[in-house]
Amino acid sequence: VQLQASGGGLVQAGGSLRLSCVASGSIVSINGMGWYRQAPGKERELIATITNDGITNYADSVKGRFTISRDNAKNTVYLHLQMDSLEPEDTAVYYCNAQRPARGGNYDYWGQGTQVTVSS
Repeated sequence: VQLQASGGGLVQAGGSLRLSCVASGSIVSINGMGWYRQAPGKERELIATITNDGITNYADSVKGRFTISRDNAKNTVYLHLQMDSLEPEDTAVYYCNAQRPARGGNYDYWGQGTQVTVSS
């Protein structure tokens, strides 16, 4: 599975951005997708997930402001993250993630990361 993320940039506090991630390859093996972020000096954190059935979950820090969605096409999955009411604390590198079942748990695939900077 290959993941290619896009859509990051610089935005003022209170603004919006939409991140997208294209998943290609053996997408039939994917059993869930999500977005993570990593701010400078901090660990990577999970912020939103979506299952193959469309069930979503959010970290408390983004709940009510971010929306994760996905569109399935032939041989491709498009994952999106709509980010509204952005705050300077949302500044981070954002990564898309896909998981497939593996012995002992799940195997993770990662996109290359896209920078989001929110100015105050």
